[in-house]
Amino acid sequence: MELKGKAVTVVGLARSGTSAANLLAGLGASVTVTDRKSPQELKAFVDRLNPGIKPALGSHPPELFENTDLIVVSPGVPLTITPLKMAAERGIRIIGELELAYQVISRKSEDRLRKTDFLAITGTNGKSTTTTLLYEMLRNGGFNAALGGNIGNALTEEIFKGSNSLLDYIVVEVSSFQLESIHEFRPKAATILNITPDHLDRYPSMAAYIEAKCRIFSNQGTGDFLVLNADDPMTGELVKRVRDRKSGAGSIPRIFYFSRRREVEGAYLKDGVICFNVPGVPSTFNLHPSSFKIKGVHNMENTMAASVMALLSGCGTDAVADTMRDFPGLEHRLEFVRETGGIKFINDSKGTNVGAVVKSLESFQGPVILIAGGRDKDGDFTELRPLVKDKVKALVLIGEAKDKIRKALGDLKQVFMEDDFKAAIKKARDIASPGDVVLLSPACASFDMFRDFEDRGRQFKKAVMEL
Repeated sequence: MELKGKAVTVVGLARSGTSAANLLAGLGASVTVTDRKSPQELKAFVDRLNPGIKPALGSHPPELFENTDLIVVSPGVPLTITPLKMAAERGIRIIGELELAYQVISRKSEDRLRKTDFLAITGTNGKSTTTTLLYEMLRNGGFNAALGGNIGNALTEEIFKGSNSLLDYIVVEVSSFQLESIHEFRPKAATILNITPDHLDRYPSMAAYIEAKCRIFSNQGTGDFLVLNADDPMTGELVKRVRDRKSGAGSIPRIFYFSRRREVEGAYLKDGVICFNVPGVPSTFNLHPSSFKIKGVHNMENTMAASVMALLSGCGTDAVADTMRDFPGLEHRLEFVRETGGIKFINDSKGTNVGAVVKSLESFQGPVILIAGGRDKDGDFTELRPLVKDKVKALVLIGEAKDKIRKALGDLKQVFMEDDFKAAIKKARDIASPGDVVLLSPACASFDMFRDFEDRGRQFKKAVMEL
């Protein structure tokens, strides 16, 4: 993909769009960035643009989608918006920031006769923790690795910063939104951690959401690896999709699994110990979750997925074990905040969908005071009923979705409706008893009341510390 002298339109000016625009300009392209938000709303990002990049803000001028050689779309912009659909009909190439990064680094690998492999993680829940674990394992194993993608660091920015580095691996967290716009992206190893309903406010159906996730292995073939969750109900469908390619005379990746319930080729839990069945790894190697700093059944699965990917990538067993012993966990993922009066406060603001809250509640014996609510992503809150019945003492509901959640769960336990976030936290404290857990795990997006889930989590921690 030759970019020098080409006209490129970047659609969406946020972290990904800004980084993609700067990388494109550095490669000699003539870059214009367009976003429907105003210059005032986007000032922080406009200030980060390199000289020569032309912003067109406040609307999407049609000529930018007509007179261009390439369009690079940010993950938050659906491919279904009218200007992009019209550009596609005219045959203009449309790619995402992930695809741009992949093509640029692949070309550099060819120029330097040294291959940099991508290791990709997707799934509805657990992506960031698994991605970070894998990155730390590789670094502890002596590999030169970079970290980026949906985890918060735009991949194009990481490439731009490390343009002179010879990388062994790029570890990338990829969302369904990013996967919509790939063409050639081919990770050496990939994992789909789980698939549960999410983002159904963007996708027309669950089938469309699954299709987007499956694009992570669409270009994989012989010599590549795919790691799947043997316990996830969707895995049978994923395996069928992979093997159907073989029956169509295509090459397919080798599949490994992780499981908390049965022995598999990959990683599995047996008698409370994580065991491995991975080529080249001694059968005596295992991991003891009791030694981990991170807790919860979901982190057991994240650990197994990251470990299998690391071992398949040549990482030594000592590096895997050392990482798991020292890794403290990520902010806003079942993060312990404080214990006061015998009540523990846990920040799980990243629990932005129903499936995430299921995993979180499974990690507690109870009783739990659950703070939930926010902007609904068309989630089915009735899926929480068994766990709410067994483990939740009371519900404190906030945000736009509070009435929908109350209708789904309100007959099971006492419900308190609050309009103010601090009032919700205080209410949870007031109704809790020594030994209880106050858990913020909203099952919703944050954008009705907060800038993002990080803002929600940090406001929760601040309010808890002020109690």
